[in-house]
Amino acid sequence: MDNFIVSARKYRPATFETVVGQQHITNTLKNAIKNNQLAQAFLFCGPRGVGKTTCARILAKTINCTNLQPNGEACGECDSCRAFQNGNSFNVHELDAASNNSVDDIRSLIDQVRIPPQAARYKVYIIDEVHMLSQAAFNAFLKTLEEPPNYAIFILATTEKHKILPTILSRCQIFDFNRINVEDMAGHLANIAQKESITYEPDGLHIIAQKADGGLRDALSMFDQIVSFSAGNVTYRSVIDNLNILDYDYYFNITDKLLGEDSAQTLLLFDEILSKGFDGAHFISGLSEHFRNLLVGKDASTIKLLEVSESIKVRYLQQSQAASVSFLLSAMNIANQCDISYKQSKNQRLQVELALLKMSHLQSVFNIASAPLPEQVTAPNGELKKKLDTTVTAASVPVPDEVPVMRDAPITYNKIPTGKSPSTDNKSVAVAELTEASPTEKPKPFVANVHSTTTSVKIPSLKDLTKKLEEAALEEEDPYLKGDDKQPFTIDEFLQLWTNHGAKLKAEGKPATLYTIFTSITPLVLSPENFEVLVSNKIQEMAFRDERPYLLNFLRTTLKNFSIEVNARVEETTTVRKPYTAAEKFQYMAAKNPQLIDLKNRFNLEFD
Repeated sequence: MDNFIVSARKYRPATFETVVGQQHITNTLKNAIKNNQLAQAFLFCGPRGVGKTTCARILAKTINCTNLQPNGEACGECDSCRAFQNGNSFNVHELDAASNNSVDDIRSLIDQVRIPPQAARYKVYIIDEVHMLSQAAFNAFLKTLEEPPNYAIFILATTEKHKILPTILSRCQIFDFNRINVEDMAGHLANIAQKESITYEPDGLHIIAQKADGGLRDALSMFDQIVSFSAGNVTYRSVIDNLNILDYDYYFNITDKLLGEDSAQTLLLFDEILSKGFDGAHFISGLSEHFRNLLVGKDASTIKLLEVSESIKVRYLQQSQAASVSFLLSAMNIANQCDISYKQSKNQRLQVELALLKMSHLQSVFNIASAPLPEQVTAPNGELKKKLDTTVTAASVPVPDEVPVMRDAPITYNKIPTGKSPSTDNKSVAVAELTEASPTEKPKPFVANVHSTTTSVKIPSLKDLTKKLEEAALEEEDPYLKGDDKQPFTIDEFLQLWTNHGAKLKAEGKPATLYTIFTSITPLVLSPENFEVLVSNKIQEMAFRDERPYLLNFLRTTLKNFSIEVNARVEETTTVRKPYTAAEKFQYMAAKNPQLIDLKNRFNLEFD
């Protein structure tokens, strides 16, 4: 019985051409070898399983090949290549920095560097997981890394580049390895399956590639596991059963139910998913990814972002036509909020079910939002609601019934004075002169000059007009501000209404911070119609400020006096520090009994 070799070792690339998904790095290294422009130190960094150590070994073998091919690849037949492949080359040294990370290990490495290569051009040192070296080991390695012998080349590999000292990084050529995309990984798995005479389904290989998350070594390990599980028949069903992956069909079916507003069937499908042992967080994360794929499939230019097989891609394109962009965006937002609050919730299943119910009613919400609105919205009292339009239009300034305009000659305008801005409304352009009126005077009417082709227009600034409009609107919204009644009242009447308002706030369930002001604080009388409330902190002052308009409306209309003013002020309190040390206690007692000072001086007493 032959020993089984896992696919990650059996099909490890031996040349630059066979490296999967890292063409930008392999092409650079081959050009450097052909042009004899090799650096003294390389740093290969990137996530796990993307080919860092593999490329380091290929580079070490290629630069010592005595029969280099025209395309920059090693021949694999010379003595140096065969010695490397057999693992007995004296010119390539690998060091695992995870277990050899001390200063003594680096000193031993430096001693080896002094020995020149045997029957080869270069002596290569591959240091894997270099970020595990200690601070002292890095410092001991600096000088040799910066000025090594001309025959020594260092290749450092790491998954965590941020843990390496900047002084080390500055002495290396840095190569960042990318995550291997799903298509390249699935194609590599298909080639291995053909060489091993294994039957497969493309959908199954795509699921393995997606589950690997960019690491080819993880994909090959899962591939070996599925081959053993399915007896050499890698199907879509065998992959999702063995790797505990939720089927695409569930996501497509649930999306159909959500679009059809069938909340009952949606909850039943979710219950079926839970009964099969899947976690709610795993489901909601996959549903978010499903909505993302549907959104990507709605635009022809983004279809390439779908990292799925062709048959699954067709299903995504079909369902994306039935779902609107607004539905997908809202559903993704709901799923994202559910994912965030899932771990913190005590009833995690309810979190997911509530999110699904919200999604199932999105279509109804969009239908209501898209319905035409009535032209006029009336208030309960039958009056039309008034809205303040802050834009300057022709209606905001008086316009005469008839304004003659000279059409035979072009009209020119004088330069507008500094601080004034012209109106952008076409209807407000008139051959006239508008002067600003003082607050006590009525605005002067337009005076048209029909005999002159040059007319000066003086327009008030937008800031002044907006201020006047806001004042007018406030007067319309707060009718009690315009009252002229000023009936006398007593302090008892005012305090009775003050207490009644507090009881009303308590009955309405207002915050305790608010109604406590009316039940525990008596206003101070500054004048017969002006009162002040002393509160203890800023929170009470802000609460009273929000309630003040309603309070004044109640007091003024009830007492028929529109001159009443009530304001709040934070009372400044000073805290007295209690005596703590022995000296402070003595001073505190001496302030009450000065004879203690004579007693201390007479007996020459000291504090403990």
